[in-house]
Amino acid sequence: MAQQHEDSNDYDFSQIQQKWQAVWDELKPFSTENASDTRPRKYVLDMFPYPSGDLHMGHAEAYALGDVIARYWRQQGFNVLHPIGWDSFGLPAENAAIKRGIDPREWTYANIEQQKRSMKLYAASFDWDRTIHTSDPEYYKWNQWLFLKMYEKGLAYRKASWVNWCPNDQTVLANEQVVDGTCERCGATAEKKKLTQWYLRITDYADRLLDDLNQLEGSWPSKVLAMQRNWIGRSIGADVDFEIEGRGEPVTVFTTRPDTLFGATFMVVAPDSDLAAELIDGAEDAVKAEFAAYLTQVQKKSEIDRQDATKEKTGVFLHRYAINPVNGERLPIWAADYVLSDYGTGAIMAVPAHDQRDLDFARAFGLPVRVVVDTNAPVTGAIPVIETDENGDPVLPDLPETDPAVTGEALGGEGRMINSGPLDGLSKANAIKRIVEQLEADGKGRSARNYRLRDWLISRQRYWGTPIPIIHGEDGSMIPVPEDQLPVVLPPSEGLDLKPKGSSPLGAAEDWVNVPNPIDGTPARRDADTMDTFVDSSWYFLRFLNPHDDTQAFDPKEAEKWAPVDQYVGGVTHAILHLLYARFITKVLYDLGYLSFTEPFSALLNQGMVLMDGSAMSKSKGNIVQLSEQLDKHGVDAVRLTMAFAGPPEDDIDWADVSPHSSAKFLARAWRLAGDVTSAPEVEWKTGNEALRRVTHRFLADAPGLIEAFKFNVVVARIMDLVNATRKAIDGGVGGADAAVREATETVALGLSLFAPYTAEDMWQKLGYEASVATYGWRKADPVLLVEQSVTAVVQVDGKVRDKLEVSPTIDPAELEALALATAGAIRAVGDREIVNVIVRAPKIVSISTKK
Repeated sequence: MAQQHEDSNDYDFSQIQQKWQAVWDELKPFSTENASDTRPRKYVLDMFPYPSGDLHMGHAEAYALGDVIARYWRQQGFNVLHPIGWDSFGLPAENAAIKRGIDPREWTYANIEQQKRSMKLYAASFDWDRTIHTSDPEYYKWNQWLFLKMYEKGLAYRKASWVNWCPNDQTVLANEQVVDGTCERCGATAEKKKLTQWYLRITDYADRLLDDLNQLEGSWPSKVLAMQRNWIGRSIGADVDFEIEGRGEPVTVFTTRPDTLFGATFMVVAPDSDLAAELIDGAEDAVKAEFAAYLTQVQKKSEIDRQDATKEKTGVFLHRYAINPVNGERLPIWAADYVLSDYGTGAIMAVPAHDQRDLDFARAFGLPVRVVVDTNAPVTGAIPVIETDENGDPVLPDLPETDPAVTGEALGGEGRMINSGPLDGLSKANAIKRIVEQLEADGKGRSARNYRLRDWLISRQRYWGTPIPIIHGEDGSMIPVPEDQLPVVLPPSEGLDLKPKGSSPLGAAEDWVNVPNPIDGTPARRDADTMDTFVDSSWYFLRFLNPHDDTQAFDPKEAEKWAPVDQYVGGVTHAILHLLYARFITKVLYDLGYLSFTEPFSALLNQGMVLMDGSAMSKSKGNIVQLSEQLDKHGVDAVRLTMAFAGPPEDDIDWADVSPHSSAKFLARAWRLAGDVTSAPEVEWKTGNEALRRVTHRFLADAPGLIEAFKFNVVVARIMDLVNATRKAIDGGVGGADAAVREATETVALGLSLFAPYTAEDMWQKLGYEASVATYGWRKADPVLLVEQSVTAVVQVDGKVRDKLEVSPTIDPAELEALALATAGAIRAVGDREIVNVIVRAPKIVSISTKK
């Protein structure tokens, strides 16, 4: 027997769902395959899911919100592309397959089918003819094509370097995939390991990735823009060349404070850098042994630990010296873990008086501290006279109290240069300019920029991913797979040991990996690594434009019609990785001539999380809410409406604080309105009850602006108000035959079609129309009915509402004040107390304050 709700009469959500699923499958109301459609276009995209199981509560929120936007733009007369697919490569599928002893394909595609059934039940307005799966060869062929294009342009390269390594999943991790020192997938502590890996040269685009964020101000959440800017992390400064005794080539050090060069008293190199290995080579055995032991300790630490300013400073003296280019001083070179190998050249000049980490290190190892910025000196006005001692050396005022070597506090902030030869007396900005000019003139430095961003490491030592289309010759050469031989298809997993072991399982697929060299036919081997799955999702929004075209990744003409995405919807968890990579690939494709735009997503909406009792849902906490159970109990429309009504989209939803049961009761109440309408569809609206028509047209006027501002909860509340007003009119004597009742009920159906499509569709049919209400345009409000004939003015006394007045919207403030003071409620509340203040906000409020 179908589930029913109390007070719902014959509102049976399960029967309604079954009925309209069949109709929609036949009608395909959201298809965009009609090439002759001349309507203006909108592209609305939800971040596509990973097929890890059935849909969960987070999916329910994201797809409900994205669907509101897609349905809204259709009502506004747009041809809306709203596709869906699956991000179906990756570690979870492979690990699940290992655990179950099955092929990853079996687990992946079974989950896709389950999610697809649930998505269709959930009634999101997707164009199902454009579905993609990134694990299909028809899709990942174009990952390989994109890789080859980047390889041709020098943007894909292979090198040996220290990488983040997950000891649990036995694969490398990009910097972005290490969160607080752990693997974002499994939580294992990431380690450092030296491997030869494939990279994409995203750093070549660092400036554009940073500067182009200005284009997205106001249309992307400010938090996401800030996260992207911080991750790219551009620093402006200088590259300074330090000669190293006994080394032919100088070492270039990047610094944001070249003005403090005279304060450098030692150099620090990252112990795991190539430079450190070179400098220690040739040292005495005891020094080498000390360094080797230290390096072993460092490799066990995460980057987070190494950069923790509160940790005790450790290091090893390498018994080598650098020469300061501005004063010729010999600077001892130390290896210390607080310097990272991938920052610049892996070496820094240490200015302990003005950098806290350098100061802590200097104090720990008894190294000199030299103050070169007088932070007590004013930075504006004339250059101050520098006091000198009897030897003519500058004197820092009150040095015993401010000397960092004594206080342990580095001197930060602005000031005037001292102890810096030709820079003495200059402000920071002028000193930087002067010293860079001098370095450039001497050939010992130049202005430069540095970035926190590192090149994108895409190699993965796992099976379930896109094979890298490179063949390795016996002589070490790397030969791109010819484009006409793409895709390089994954071999069957049967017979392969997929368990993580530090090298790709594909290396053991002898029939697959051993191939002739395409150039000369000599024995060669395929590259056995697979690509990071973020490559798959970096351009998927373009594949939706022509997903079944086997001749090209996407049609540039279709990109001109539809792209970039007008509205992107998804979680803030992808604020750095996915969004940064998609922006990068878009710019690459622009440079290659395939696109005419440089940003993939014009607007971004981040939804919050769905919690339970204040915490994220998890099996360990025992607070899991199963979406399938909620749908069975309350119906799809009730869950969708609850998601939209719970609050602003970006806020978290605590499922314990909301009521899908109440949503279901409301929907039944709205649905019954359609059965109470007895007038015909062609009835003349103007003959209807004017008061109800005013409520209807105010909603028609306000809803579009509220939707575009993502105030979905307010729109739902306004629909509830309209339902109440309509029910009151029917029950209060206006009756179901009144034209205004039909107009209001049809407007309820139009509004609900955004949030509760099954209920709305059934109402629309009961009102005498053919499906689908989703393709029926939004009605325009009558401006005459928007002019208020009267408004309710609230009369407050000492902050409490004491009376109300019906007044003209254009009432004079003085007249409103007089009327308010004369109300019975105000007279009773004021009593014999003295009125000390009256604030009038015509025509809505009069606030009266009395003397206590």
